[in-house]
Amino acid sequence: MDQIARTEASTLVSIQNCRQSYPKDASSDVIILDDVQLSLREGEIVGLLGRSGSGKSTLLRIVSGLLKPTAGDVRWRGQPITGPVKGVSMVFQSFALFPWLTVEENVALGLEAQGVPRGERTTRAEEAIDLIGLGGYENAYPKEMSGGMRQRVGLARALVVHPDLLLMDEPFSALDVLTAETLRTDLIDLWSEKRLPVKSILMVTHNIEEAVLMCDRILVFSSNPGRVASELTVPFAHPRERLDPDFRQMVDDIYALMTRRPVEHHKPLGVDKGAPAAPPPVQPLPVVGTNLMAGLMETIEGEPYNGLADLPALANAFQMEADELLPIGEALQMLGFAEFDEGDIKLTDAGKRFVEADTDDRKAEFAAALRAHVPIITQIRQVLDERWNHRAPALRFRDELEDHMSPDYADATMRTVIAWGRYAELFSYDREADQFSLDDDQDDED
Repeated sequence: MDQIARTEASTLVSIQNCRQSYPKDASSDVIILDDVQLSLREGEIVGLLGRSGSGKSTLLRIVSGLLKPTAGDVRWRGQPITGPVKGVSMVFQSFALFPWLTVEENVALGLEAQGVPRGERTTRAEEAIDLIGLGGYENAYPKEMSGGMRQRVGLARALVVHPDLLLMDEPFSALDVLTAETLRTDLIDLWSEKRLPVKSILMVTHNIEEAVLMCDRILVFSSNPGRVASELTVPFAHPRERLDPDFRQMVDDIYALMTRRPVEHHKPLGVDKGAPAAPPPVQPLPVVGTNLMAGLMETIEGEPYNGLADLPALANAFQMEADELLPIGEALQMLGFAEFDEGDIKLTDAGKRFVEADTDDRKAEFAAALRAHVPIITQIRQVLDERWNHRAPALRFRDELEDHMSPDYADATMRTVIAWGRYAELFSYDREADQFSLDDDQDDED
C-alpha cells in the first residue's frame, strides 16, 4: 500500500467547503460556518479553538451526523455522512446523566441501545467505569457524586461503545480548575498508554493552554462566520510541561493569532491560512461592561505590569479563559484605550488618562472614545440632537444593525450600545418604551 492509500485508509473524517446557515428573512441567511476544511486521521487529538459563536459545536454536530450542513462534502471513512455515525461518541459540557439510574446503568445505556446482551453490557460497563477511575461506584446515583465524578461517568458512557472517534464539546469547562486539570491529565495518560478504546479525539475548547496541553493539531477559528483561520501542529511529546519555555511560547503565539496579530516565532509550528476577511461596515460589539474594562485597565497600569501585560499571565492570574479575557481587551482596543501586540496588551495614552482620572473625567474620556470609534453611538446622538423632542426609537438602529449581522449579534450589540452610551452620559434609554432620549443636561452639552 503506497503512502496516499495509507493516508486515505487512516482518515476518519474529511470535510470540504462546509457551510452552515439558517434563514434570517426572505432574502438573507445567517451564516454560522463558511468554507470549513478539516481532515481527521487515526491516532491524533485535534482541537477546535475559538470564541463562542464561531461554530465549533455546530461543526461537532455535523461530524457526528446529527446535523446536515447547508453545503459542502462531509465524509466518514470515505463515505458521505447521511445521519448519525456508527463509531462516533460524544462527551458534552453538561453531564447529561439520568438521575434515576445508577452509574453502571447510565454507562450501559449506549450498549443497551445497540442490543448488546445484558451480561456483556455489565462486563463492558464495569471495564469502562474502572478505566476512568470510578471502580466501586457502580451502584451510586449521580446526586451522590461530585461534578468531576459525574463527568467521568459521562466519559465512561462515551467510551463503553468503543468508538473510533470521541467528540468532546468543552468537556472540562463546567468543572473547577483542580478537578478539570486532574481529569485532563488522566485522559491524556490513558491516551498515551493506548488504553483508551478510541482511534482519535476531536475536541472543542475555549482554553488555549488546554489545547496546547492535549492536542496534536489545533484549528483556530475566526468568528462571524466561523472559519478555520489557522492550523497549528503541536510538536511536544506527552506528558507536556506547562512551564517549558517552548510550551509558553506556543501559548503566546496562539494568543497573538486570536488577537489578529502575525506570529513571528515558531514559524514551522503552524500554517497561517490568511488574515480574517475585511470587517463589515458595522461590526458587532462585544458584550463587555464598563466596570470590567476599567478593572482591566487599572490592573494593567498597576504592579507588576506597569502598562504592559502578557495575556496568558493575565488569564492565569484571573482564572479566565481566552473567550472571557479577549473580548474585554478587544473592547479596549476598539475604543483606543489599549493595543494588542504579539500576545501582550498595552495601555495607550488614552487608557492611562482614563485610569488616572476621577469618575466624571473617566466618563468624559469614555464619551470621547465612543464618539471617535463607535459610529452607531455617534449616529444615535446625532439623531437625538437633531430631533425637536430629542427622542428616537431603538428599533430604528436595531434594524440597521441587522442589515449587517445576525439578529443575535444585533441584539447583543444593541445591549452594549445602550450600556456604553448611558455610562458616558451621551443619552438615556427607556427600556419600557425601547427608545433613546436626551435629558436636559445632555441636551445642553453641545
